[in-house]
Amino acid sequence: MKSIKQDTLWLRIVQYSVCLAVFTVIVIPLYISVMGGFKSVGQLRAAPLSIPDPFIWQQYTNILIGKSGFFWRQLINSLIIGAGTVAVVLFTGSFAGYALARIKFRLNSVIYTYFWLGLLFPLAVAILPLYVQLRNLKLLDTHIGVILPQAAFGLPMMIMLLRGFFRHIPMELEEAATMDGYGRFGFFFGIVLPLSKPILATVSVLTLVGSWNNFFTPLLVFNTQLNFTLPLGVMDFMGEYAADWNMILGFLTLAMVPAIVLYIFCQKYIVSGLTSGAVKG
Repeated sequence: MKSIKQDTLWLRIVQYSVCLAVFTVIVIPLYISVMGGFKSVGQLRAAPLSIPDPFIWQQYTNILIGKSGFFWRQLINSLIIGAGTVAVVLFTGSFAGYALARIKFRLNSVIYTYFWLGLLFPLAVAILPLYVQLRNLKLLDTHIGVILPQAAFGLPMMIMLLRGFFRHIPMELEEAATMDGYGRFGFFFGIVLPLSKPILATVSVLTLVGSWNNFFTPLLVFNTQLNFTLPLGVMDFMGEYAADWNMILGFLTLAMVPAIVLYIFCQKYIVSGLTSGAVKG
């Protein structure tokens, strides 16, 4: 009995130690970012971990009301691109996940493997063909030119999550729906989607956060500053020979706030969606 209790105690110690280490790795950069926005460049270089003395609010106020409103313009661009990417991923991914999970056909396993291979295909490999294709389609410097590539590279993982959830909807429910006169689409829209709110919320949040933090695709597509997203806005504070790191940290802090708030409100749906479908699938 004592041996079992000791093993449990050591397991708890290891678990809490790992959690503390992860917490520290996450919190320290956040602390530096938030507090760095309240410091001058000299304070930031001399004591990056100290509390600002005094607190300098000009960095945040200049970002919010200065720069000709670029922060708000970039915020709107990020919201438009994020919402568009979520819409494309949800529409396409839910149909594909449903077909792979509930419909038996000859190429089912082949298509499933194809999507798995998509997880191994990095965006960096596709830079040149992607740019050429967007240029040929006249999608450069447009929002849709960012939305479509983001959705395409995010779909494989999201389809895996949706498929895993859809597979565990009881077959008896589908049989009962068929007896009540539901077809494939009726069952999908009338029963599957209402039952899939947790995984749909999970996919939406993960896709939106991925789009929110994406720097490379907007950099490849956009040429006009008015179309820049928040990650690209960091370049406004970087010169050829120097960078305003206090302004950059303040800008990054403000850019993180919407994503953090969204995650806090949707956290229960994310955990529910991942544990009820993706882990089992």
